[in-house]
Amino acid sequence: MNAEISTPTAELTQRLSATPRGARLARRLTAAQLAEWGHHHDSEANDTAQHLVGELAANAVTHGRVPGRDFELRLLLLPGNTLRIEVSDPRGDRRLRFVTGNDDDGEHGRGLVLVTLLADTWGVTERDVGKTVWAEIGLSC
Repeated sequence: MNAEISTPTAELTQRLSATPRGARLARRLTAAQLAEWGHHHDSEANDTAQHLVGELAANAVTHGRVPGRDFELRLLLLPGNTLRIEVSDPRGDRRLRFVTGNDDDGEHGRGLVLVTLLADTWGVTERDVGKTVWAEIGLSC
């Protein structure tokens, strides 16, 4: 955790297989955890968090995968009713890439654009092994 992050009031950390099934499970765990924290499955906050986790986990599985290594989902409920989502993968040698309108692949590569639109703020933190892509959203009461 970065020093500038406030001490969380609640936290979930889970390692998941770097497979499409692991990415789906990350999204389901997020929905269940936010419901437990008082943000029901059909709330805007829960829906936004699920979309963010879905994109970040899909990126970790698709671009950050190292055979035999998991990815990690971490949800932090911060003071001020802010949710910090962190998805860590073991692949540090690949930089994040935005797809522009001129790219040939019309079906993939727009996950970070969605993250930018949905998150209040987001970024990347390098680790000893791999990287963590994080996003924060405000949770309305």
